[in-house]
Amino acid sequence: MFIIQSIRLHAKAKSSVSEELQVIAPSKLAIDSVSKSFKSATGLVHALDRVSLQVAEGEFVCIVGASGCGKSTLLSIIAGLEKPDRGTVKADGKPVTAPGRERLVMFQEPALFPWLNVLGNILFGLKLKPNLTSKDRLDIAKYYLELVGLSRFQLANIHELSGGMKQRVALARALAPNPRVLLMDEPFAALDALTREQLYGDLQRIWKARNKTIVFVTHNVREAVCLGDRVVLFSPHPGRIQEQFVIDLPRPRDLNSVELAEYASRIMHSLRTFTEPEESLAI
Repeated sequence: MFIIQSIRLHAKAKSSVSEELQVIAPSKLAIDSVSKSFKSATGLVHALDRVSLQVAEGEFVCIVGASGCGKSTLLSIIAGLEKPDRGTVKADGKPVTAPGRERLVMFQEPALFPWLNVLGNILFGLKLKPNLTSKDRLDIAKYYLELVGLSRFQLANIHELSGGMKQRVALARALAPNPRVLLMDEPFAALDALTREQLYGDLQRIWKARNKTIVFVTHNVREAVCLGDRVVLFSPHPGRIQEQFVIDLPRPRDLNSVELAEYASRIMHSLRTFTEPEESLAI
């Protein structure tokens, strides 16, 4: 009886690798009348005011706006890291009240652990996954390192990597637990133009291959047009949705194409109508 039970448990563990690497159904998001304020040294800051947004399953939505317009605050609320003062966020019809494995965040800084090598950083994100053996985790981590093109660097130390390579490691770490929603907070802002352009292509390829719902925050209008199915424009003080653009361009997209530049120009024109001249935006 003990032998039979052990075989069953082993079979379950072995099958969990294929289960973890399955392309799962992405989540849909429903953001309804979300408002959020913060207390600061200068008084009350109204970060968000009655923001409502629907994100379809597998949709890539980019949120664009000037600094301080509440983009990152909304991302934190979707992740369950912050709670709204009013309104609700639902993922697949269920209220978001706390962080969860179904929704993972990738920040502007890679936030990698310098005492772990590349492979160790990916494995760290898999430690809390149930029904996985050490070998399961290793197989999954190697799969995602190959997906982001870093198989040859799995034993490299973090300080040996370029900025773009560090962000690829951060992306692999976020993808490894197989979330349904990936929340990206200006992940390419600190990178040089050539590296950013390479990562735009990588992200589009991975998004298509792994079928994720992605909400991507950026200041960069052309970046948003290159990546998004839809671009959502935020006005500041307080953050509100002012306009939305559906980007009807084939993929993979060329950042330097005339068609992409035309979309970016239209969006930038709209942004200027409700953004102060000194506020930070890029085309």
